[in-house]
Amino acid sequence: MTSTPSASLLHSAFYRFVPLSDPQAAAVQLRSLAHALQGSILVAAEGINGTVAGEPQAVAAFEAALQQADVLAGAFRGMPFKHSECATPPFGRLKVSVKPEIVALGLPQDPAAALPPPDERDASHLSPEAWRALLARDDVVLLDNRNHFEFRLGHFRGAVDPQVHNFSDFVAYVQAQAPAWRAAGRPVAMYCTGGIRCDKTAPWLRSQGLDVWQLDGGILNYFQSLPDAERDWQGECFVFDKRVALDTRLRETGTTAEQVFDPTLPDEAWRLQRARRLDGAGG
Repeated sequence: MTSTPSASLLHSAFYRFVPLSDPQAAAVQLRSLAHALQGSILVAAEGINGTVAGEPQAVAAFEAALQQADVLAGAFRGMPFKHSECATPPFGRLKVSVKPEIVALGLPQDPAAALPPPDERDASHLSPEAWRALLARDDVVLLDNRNHFEFRLGHFRGAVDPQVHNFSDFVAYVQAQAPAWRAAGRPVAMYCTGGIRCDKTAPWLRSQGLDVWQLDGGILNYFQSLPDAERDWQGECFVFDKRVALDTRLRETGTTAEQVFDPTLPDEAWRLQRARRLDGAGG
């Protein structure tokens, strides 16, 4: 799979778990700040989750504006952004949506045992260098917290695939394996594309009595930080936009949706149909 021509657009991915008392008002402000960009921003009472793209100077201006003190009381100051260049425009328009959650993972809801909120800055987050050192241990469970099709396209060498086709599959897999992991005293090293799925699920995994570590900033930060990331990574990394997949240098690979999704599997067939529809519509 060949790399694409030189890029002219910049892609920025970001999220933050922070209580928002008025998600609708936050969405209005975000639409105004991101008016020169294309992409998708989800807003909920628990925070924001966004991917946007545009001319590099427009992306930089948006990121700077988002972190100003007058934007939602400075809630997004210091928020990290993960960048990759684009030869293919990854989005057709800007969409800012208010949702019940900024990432929906189907975690068990037990009001009698409420979980602590996600914390993307706690001590369980490992830098790419520390993550590489952890992977060298033979007692670690290296757990991929993504969909099965994402794992199939590429993953850390030695990672476990929980075979996630639906939200509930990850929960069921962990519940089935947790007793053995606990008994053997095996820590869980968990990763996902940008970090948000791991942040959302980490409190629940700890409620299962597991010792959990996370890759700070996810796969994208690993690729961005380590020029030799291919030492630890096999294949490509799926991204949820028109570029489809990136290599360890954060370059588009030329992989198509038809090469990613298996149309014989219901959860992948609709994704393939959606990818074709969006590509044909240019949005």
